[in-house]
Amino acid sequence: MVPKTAHAAFDRRLVLTAALAGLAASACGAQRRGRALAVPVTASPAPPTPPADPLATNLLVGFCGAPGSKALGRMTGDLAAASDELRQRIRAFPADRPVTPVVELIATTVHRSPGADGMYRSRGAEETVRDYLDAARALNGLLLLNIQPGRADFLPEVKAYERWLTEPDVGVALDPEWAVEPGVVPGKKFGRTTGDELDGVARYLGGLAEAHRLPAKVMVYHQVASSVVRDEELLRPHLGVSPVKVVDGIGSAAAKQATWKTLMKTKPDHVRPGFKLFFDEDTRRGAALMSPAQVLALGPAPAYVVYE
Repeated sequence: MVPKTAHAAFDRRLVLTAALAGLAASACGAQRRGRALAVPVTASPAPPTPPADPLATNLLVGFCGAPGSKALGRMTGDLAAASDELRQRIRAFPADRPVTPVVELIATTVHRSPGADGMYRSRGAEETVRDYLDAARALNGLLLLNIQPGRADFLPEVKAYERWLTEPDVGVALDPEWAVEPGVVPGKKFGRTTGDELDGVARYLGGLAEAHRLPAKVMVYHQVASSVVRDEELLRPHLGVSPVKVVDGIGSAAAKQATWKTLMKTKPDHVRPGFKLFFDEDTRRGAALMSPAQVLALGPAPAYVVYE
């Protein structure tokens, strides 16, 4: 059963599954036409070298999204226009701390149909990742590849993007709400992961950073309810990895702050905190979207603020 405290968030996600299915079908079609991740393409222009740890001094502020689905966030359609909107949003944050823009692409997308391999997910096309990386580099920012794995495990889904993760400005964002067990159709109930599974991804990313002499890889994991991440303490520190736990609570400022307080209790000390804001869902019933000042006043102060 979905916890009562998470009903609002889960109802929203049930509404989104129709949009996800359409997007996934498009991605599957792209793969059948030979545009899947295995097809080599020319790399985006090399970016300036990021700091050794992008989160050591800078606040990350980002938009998420995917091609052709406004329901999944503002970073869709005209990426240049969306990037301009992100720049404007960043200007509302205090000027006393440098901000790194983030483009969070929903790269592996969950859907309700099983697909050819029965995994209830599809992977984004190479040119899609390239377009979003170009947008991130135009912002002098970072690209995070968001993974909604369906019935697949996180590690093989992350490894599918290794060609991109060897770039110095590309990390991952894991979304265990959409990581369902065998026999479960995504959207019927929350998925989940464990600290041990997160640790496996972190170990892999750390290995990439070492082998390719890369800056620390940002590894986000999203959490909307306590049940979504279990045994979180099993996520250990790894050289070359900068982990962030993003709280995805939905609703009024008071409701989001309550979710924050609950989920921060289990955050390992070496993991930085993150916070998600929803332009539409958070402002229903006349509520105001939390301001940057309100968000940064949370304890502990978020290191990554992402808007959907």
